[in-house]
Amino acid sequence: MPRGSLDNHLFRRSLPLPWSIRMKVALGAAQGLSFLHEEAERPVIYRDFKTSNILLDSEYNAKLSDFGLAKDGPVGDKTHVSTRVMGTYGYAAPEYVMTGHLTSKSDVYSFGVVLLEMMSGRRSMDKNRPNGEHNLVEWARPLLGERQRFYKLVDPRLEGNFSVKGAQKAAQLARACLSRDPKARPLMSQVVEALKPLLNLKDMASSSYFYQTMQAERMAHS
Repeated sequence: MPRGSLDNHLFRRSLPLPWSIRMKVALGAAQGLSFLHEEAERPVIYRDFKTSNILLDSEYNAKLSDFGLAKDGPVGDKTHVSTRVMGTYGYAAPEYVMTGHLTSKSDVYSFGVVLLEMMSGRRSMDKNRPNGEHNLVEWARPLLGERQRFYKLVDPRLEGNFSVKGAQKAAQLARACLSRDPKARPLMSQVVEALKPLLNLKDMASSSYFYQTMQAERMAHS
């Protein structure tokens, strides 16, 4: 793929990926998972959804790669597949890590982690961050539900060039995907529908009074 992986663009390039491109990639990746879960001849659980497995073409269309850990989903009246725990630490759903019980909702959790990475420009696990910020989900969870603090989640390298409404909705979606209760997580088809309206929002945070006030506070404390 001409542009390589999402991981490369988020974490290795000096120029930050624009907010609109991040949302386009999120939608494309969500559509890929939705197809595997709900439209394939037999349901497939991807099991290793992460930024390095999302490849981008020249137009930033996302394509899932490396199906080495993919697993057929449960059939009939079965609710899950039992399997040895595989995947990448920081992305794997907690119930899967604890029990080895794999469902499509395990992929939904991993999508929530990747959506957080796209919003924040932070890796899912980063030991170079201050104490309390090594694990992205644990650091972000308290901020996801708060209207006045969700700005702190957004990649500062974007310098306010992101949609306020889009970031709010993305934070709400990430929170739902990262629910500790797998049954409370949305289907990937619902994630797709939630992301579609976020692609073309123009309410840039850089022109909002609240964001400018927050930036002033950040400068005062730095």
